[in-house]
Amino acid sequence: MSPRPSLISVADARAHVLDLVRALPLETVPLRAALGRVMAQPVQAGLTQPPFDGSAMDGYWLKASDHKPGARLQILGEAAAGHAYDGPVHSGHAVRIFTGAPVPAPDGVVVLQENVTRDGDILILPQELSDNHNIRPAGGDFHAGHPFHPKRALTARDLGLLAAMNIAQVTVHQRPEVALIATGDELVMPGETPGPDQIISSNNFIVAAIAEAMGAVVRVLPIARDTHDSLRTVFALAKGADLIVTSGGASVGDHDLVGEVAAELGLQRSFWKIAMRPGKPLMAGRMGDAVLLGLPGNPVSATVCAELFLRPMLAVMQGLTPCEPQHDAVITHGLGPTGPRTHYMRAKLIPGTPPEITAFDNQDSAVLSVLAEADALLIREQGDGPIKAGSTVRYIPLR
Repeated sequence: MSPRPSLISVADARAHVLDLVRALPLETVPLRAALGRVMAQPVQAGLTQPPFDGSAMDGYWLKASDHKPGARLQILGEAAAGHAYDGPVHSGHAVRIFTGAPVPAPDGVVVLQENVTRDGDILILPQELSDNHNIRPAGGDFHAGHPFHPKRALTARDLGLLAAMNIAQVTVHQRPEVALIATGDELVMPGETPGPDQIISSNNFIVAAIAEAMGAVVRVLPIARDTHDSLRTVFALAKGADLIVTSGGASVGDHDLVGEVAAELGLQRSFWKIAMRPGKPLMAGRMGDAVLLGLPGNPVSATVCAELFLRPMLAVMQGLTPCEPQHDAVITHGLGPTGPRTHYMRAKLIPGTPPEITAFDNQDSAVLSVLAEADALLIREQGDGPIKAGSTVRYIPLR
């Protein structure tokens, strides 16, 4: 009988899965297709913004030397956004101006329309004047050549800035293509009627959402049944994927065949079991041109493992530095010792400085209702002793 595989730590498992993946090749996409993509190289602004000194308010432009209490000025014309006033301006004159319009000349101020009196073509300034010139300087936002390269997925705000910089397309890393395979005779798809010994498949919906939120293109493949032939058939459908993610069948029971069939198909397994709960039976390795990540079958276990391992893998594949956002919170109640495995407990945060955190009583790895209500994973390191209410603990936010 072969020796039982030893459990590796979460940190070692994370290092192993990240060593399996690399940043994907580059492609250039139009700006409209760049939301959620990761820029592979910086861009430089193609122009200066604003390109001119412009009015920040609706009002009247006049020379700074004429900005005196009670001054009376003749109004010569007007300037609007996209329509500059191009006539001469002299002392004693003013120009009606609207927000976004270029100012007629340097060394001027804009007085707000609600602060002045107009009598025909005569502008009368108030006795009390503001020190605010109400003029946006040229280049107040950015200058031509200004670099931009956020180290994260592009947001709607980033696209607005890139558009203003006159950037029409960006070079990004390709989206990782992920093939998801749920396994088990007990599974049926939502909308179907399960038999007396079956349940609805939920893991693929959770994992697909996590992967897509990370920028991946996801293919949800048919459920693989607990036979060698069915698994081989569904694995064949995963051809071309960068990352194959299975759920279920990674343990050692008579019907847990994923590792066996994957090995027949060329899997070079990096590790199998992790000293964590939930999620002990997790498997990863190279399988031809793809990387395989084998998640546990229980939905909570699959979710926790996807948060801890799938997210950082997808980050690396898109050229990002993976990070595990851990934060501190004060626990509202005492907890017993953790035992030999790191425990990621579903928990609820209570806003504050620092926030408080409460772990749910029910930590069963098959209970989805608690998972849906949770907004954090409270981390109890392996070997931790009991902790008291009021202790500081670490947690990972659930996104």
